[in-house]
Amino acid sequence: MAARTKTTKDRPSFRCTECGWQTAKWLGRCSECQAWGTVEEYGAPAVRTTAPGRVTTSAVPIGQVDSRQATARTTGVPELDRVLGGGLVPGAVVLLAGEPGVGKSTLLLDVAAKSASDEHRTLYITGEESASQVRLRADRIKAIDDHLYLAAETDLSAVLGHLDAVKPSLLILDSVQTVASPEIDGAPGGMAQVREVAGALIRASKERGMSTLLVGHVTKDGAIAGPRLLEHLVDVVLHFEGDRHARLRLVRGVKNRYGATDEVGCFELHDEGIIGLTDPSGLFLTRRDEPVPGTCLTVTLEGRRPLVAEVQALTVDSQIPSPRRTTSGLETSRVSMMLAVLEQRGRISALGKRDIYSATVGGVKLSEPAADLAIALALASAASDTPLPKNLVAIGEVGLAGEVRRVTGVQRRLSEAHRLGFTHALVPGDPGKIPAGMKVLEVADIGDALRVLPRSRRREAPREEEDRR
Repeated sequence: MAARTKTTKDRPSFRCTECGWQTAKWLGRCSECQAWGTVEEYGAPAVRTTAPGRVTTSAVPIGQVDSRQATARTTGVPELDRVLGGGLVPGAVVLLAGEPGVGKSTLLLDVAAKSASDEHRTLYITGEESASQVRLRADRIKAIDDHLYLAAETDLSAVLGHLDAVKPSLLILDSVQTVASPEIDGAPGGMAQVREVAGALIRASKERGMSTLLVGHVTKDGAIAGPRLLEHLVDVVLHFEGDRHARLRLVRGVKNRYGATDEVGCFELHDEGIIGLTDPSGLFLTRRDEPVPGTCLTVTLEGRRPLVAEVQALTVDSQIPSPRRTTSGLETSRVSMMLAVLEQRGRISALGKRDIYSATVGGVKLSEPAADLAIALALASAASDTPLPKNLVAIGEVGLAGEVRRVTGVQRRLSEAHRLGFTHALVPGDPGKIPAGMKVLEVADIGDALRVLPRSRRREAPREEEDRR
């Protein structure tokens, strides 16, 4: 009887911290007071602690650590080096994610060929295609090199075997969701498999001083598929963005332990592969001899990179009771706000019963508030059928009261516009240092900005004519 009592005391039990009710197993809800999350374990045996072991590397003052081992090596693609912070660091693990068909495999195959050399071998592991399919793409984009090794594997142990045989300086795995470990239960792409595969490759990269590029799938919401732990384990997380119907592709840094996270690389996808764009603003502009009504230029910031973009608007008489509001590359909510501000604060009444179409040029997406002033001027220009002055850019956020607010990076935006040959700009007050030779007009509200439209060519609003009748 005494032995039985002793066993009962040693057995772990659970108790509610609110009412003291006890139970032999854990429950999420107390059966006595009906409180959630209050049942906790008590009376359990003492937890054993890990005994100190032998260290592998002695701790030294941080000033004595050799930083040359973490020197970045170029990938051969300057735009990708820009986002990575100078190149690939030995032992770094980079996760590149993007939608299907955006060009991830094309970009990484180009990187694999350009980074391969006599001293640095590159191993490209494909789990989604056969080796012959990848060879066809390599022939098309001219990514053939004697030091680029290719293998089609979906088994983790086989991938590690290739590392021992080739001894590469750069490993590219396309993709991490297609490789599985035979020691872990579950289908490839599951949480347990992705965690095991990523952990094994990260350990191999750190031990060998090998850079690793992992391709990751995304969900329908745009998030990286698999456990969130994958993004925490890797050193760099990059997102490959772009509309499959447009040529522009953006590589955006989301996490970077070796550089800034607000850098963006611009690429152009065409039939012969993918190339970096050091000056991508030409994709977002339409060159004309004479200005056209309904167009306005602005300067947007992608990370720390200024890009000149064009906003276009078109208004036509509506044939249905509810006028259409169609946007492309612009947020529908921002365009609707600018319409309301123009009608109430700008006294433009020709927009309420008209179909309105607004878009950007070249597939660029303008989501920052700095494009508000350009959107408003493009809509006002389309409504009055009056073109804006040539070589004019508009920068500023427009509030619901009609005021034009300051935005970040005005000096960088103006410098980029001046470099491309634009001579006039509309900006909020106190823009800072202005580039030499550029005329800048500071506007306080939307009324000041609308004064750049020539009054002589404005047409009367249809609603006012109907009111007179």
